[in-house]
Amino acid sequence: MGIPHHMQESKRGVTVSYVSSTVGRVLDQINRTYFLPAIQRPYVWQPDQIIALFDSLLKGYPISSFLFWEIKPERRADWEIYKFIENFRYGDTHNEISEPDGRDVVLVLDGQQRLTSLLIGLRGTFTVRSKYGRRNNPDAWSKQRLYIDLLKDPSTDDEDGDREDLGVTYGLRFAEQEPKSDADHLWMKVGRILDCTSDDALDQLADELLARLPADTPRSMRRVAERNLDRLYRTVWKDGVIAYYTEKDQSYDRVLDIFIRANDGGTKLSKSDLLLSMITSKWEGVSARQEIYDFVDHLNAGLDARNELDKDFVMKSCLVLSDLDQRYKVGNFTTANLKLIETNWRQIKSSLEATLRLVNRFGIDRENLTSVNALLPIAYYLFRTGRGSLDGSTPFEAANAKRIHHWLLGTLLNGVFGGSSDQTIGTARAIIQESLKSGGDFPYRALMHGLASRGRVTDFDENNIEGVLEMTYGKRTCFLAASLLYDAHNWGSTQHHIDHIIPRSLADRKALMARNIPETRIQRILESVNKLGNLQLLLGRENMEKNNIPFSHWIQTRDRDFLERHLIPDDSSLWEVTALPEFVEAREDLIRRRLRKLNFEPTVNMPAETPIQVAAAGN
Repeated sequence: MGIPHHMQESKRGVTVSYVSSTVGRVLDQINRTYFLPAIQRPYVWQPDQIIALFDSLLKGYPISSFLFWEIKPERRADWEIYKFIENFRYGDTHNEISEPDGRDVVLVLDGQQRLTSLLIGLRGTFTVRSKYGRRNNPDAWSKQRLYIDLLKDPSTDDEDGDREDLGVTYGLRFAEQEPKSDADHLWMKVGRILDCTSDDALDQLADELLARLPADTPRSMRRVAERNLDRLYRTVWKDGVIAYYTEKDQSYDRVLDIFIRANDGGTKLSKSDLLLSMITSKWEGVSARQEIYDFVDHLNAGLDARNELDKDFVMKSCLVLSDLDQRYKVGNFTTANLKLIETNWRQIKSSLEATLRLVNRFGIDRENLTSVNALLPIAYYLFRTGRGSLDGSTPFEAANAKRIHHWLLGTLLNGVFGGSSDQTIGTARAIIQESLKSGGDFPYRALMHGLASRGRVTDFDENNIEGVLEMTYGKRTCFLAASLLYDAHNWGSTQHHIDHIIPRSLADRKALMARNIPETRIQRILESVNKLGNLQLLLGRENMEKNNIPFSHWIQTRDRDFLERHLIPDDSSLWEVTALPEFVEAREDLIRRRLRKLNFEPTVNMPAETPIQVAAAGN
């Protein structure tokens, strides 16, 4: 199937001229002339999608057009340029940066996924991880190449039902080693067709492959192999299946608009992918895309706890911390604003890292941070004060760490930054700005009152205390609610568990039935066991020691202060599993009293606290 060398298509009244080329010719230019701009998202296709693409090409189906952007030599230095991935490792998200000096440069605006897939299938590899393998275990990874079974007749039903559902009828498969050929299968690495740059070379390859077949192979099967090999050859070297339009205008605004429209029908691009390109073109001596990618990786995996942030959070932080319009939109990343962000970048990084280190000490990480926007006022305060992560033992650091801890728990449990929170972020920033004119403390009370006046309640009163008591074991907010019950705030380096005070294992239906407890009572016990009123935070080793021991026995190994610290009713008659509903009710009363007293300015004379960390676990 040939595609005319030139095609005309009208779009919005403008005639666009397309040019066609072969897969082989285009492939030769990848990473030599054809590169990727910073605005492209990472490669995301799966092996089945690559196989489906090759199957479509072999069938002569169109694979949509491509959009290229030709960069003039004098403009090459204005853009950050990346290479296509040839050997892809599943889960990797970063393309290698290219230095295209002395080359013609054409950037691919639409078609990266398809061209990368062609490159992997014909010249590269796709490395996948075994289903239960650990990412850091080299033996869990398999580097695979694309193979084709030349004896598979695409006109017959596929014996593999899953592949038939995908519409794949050619015998294509990714494998670590070439599959074994036999009387019914003749396997060839698809990339070998790249050596067939002429009809003579194709004939030589065909002779070599057919010679591997048993002598008694039916002629009809040999013809299938010949047809499949010829079809692959024509698909790669003869048919102009790559139809593309080349934009030559050097205006970035025009190209960005074209890019957005071209990608509008596919996987939506992250706004950060577009903005990173703008930043990269403006910053001097710094690869903004690589800087931000590496910094996000550092925040997520390079600190004491694991976090789950993305590029959008970091770039929105750049606006907030630089006192710019906090709305995350392209119009706010002007040349002047980008220059200001570049000037502040080192301090922005330092403040964001300090923020994550601080909240991680509170035991708040990817498991329970329900709103990353709640971090922005904290980061802004640390940015403006330059106080680091408040990890010292001075009265100022201890008091303000505690203020921030109480405020953050209140915002997360009350959903203060849920939904559209731009206005809330702006209000919080303005309150912090004003408060810092008269002192350096984190303005806990000013934020509490200022946000409440705008309908964003951060404290705990009769209207929302009951909502806290509804937090149950297993929910993301469970630890947040449980940590409210303690004066300690450094929960970040020694493992703690969320423990059932009356062991969950004792609240077993069969065991309770064996004690002749009525069904209605059993149901109340089961409904009570996972409530906040039956949960406490214990050192991991203590929780393991406690295990299934009845609380009335285990508590004998602890001092009387334990009950007060953990807000546990002093009535020992409530410490049995049969009294669990009444135990929870009594403890909820103690929790209510605790929450009503939380809204205060912490005193500065606070004792140093032992660092601890939380992990969800139960007995």
